[in-house]
Amino acid sequence: MTTTSLSSRAWWLLGLTGLVLVVALVVTRPATSNSSNPPNEVQLGRASYYGPGFQGKRTANGEIFDQRKMVAAHRTLPLGSVVRVTNLDNGRQVELRVIDRGPYGKNYRHGTIIDVSKGAARRLDFIEDGLVRVRVEVLERPGPKREGGTARR
Repeated sequence: MTTTSLSSRAWWLLGLTGLVLVVALVVTRPATSNSSNPPNEVQLGRASYYGPGFQGKRTANGEIFDQRKMVAAHRTLPLGSVVRVTNLDNGRQVELRVIDRGPYGKNYRHGTIIDVSKGAARRLDFIEDGLVRVRVEVLERPGPKREGGTARR
């Protein structure tokens, strides 16, 4: 006589396996932090700088681009993020605010991960070269946006 239902021993083993799996997931889960700043994300790649044709144009966050300001374009970081860019050839560093999207085009295809303003490129000392190997470290991400202008009670 064959039975299609599971025996009590099989149910017990199935339950025990499920319990072990739940405990393993809880124990190995990364600890959550109350801090609003997660560990700094680091990217390695190349930097280029905005050409003069972008001066005075509106950026992705709505600001007018000024090539003298310490700003940058990144393809994926949230607008408003603050990053530290280090020139890996000379060690110079600058902190920039992400206000635009990019890089695109041939520089992106050649490993460019960030476009910086001409002022930032000057501080990083790569105006002559146009491209430089960099380390981009995320220092700050913008907080959550609130809908509406005022709080109601």
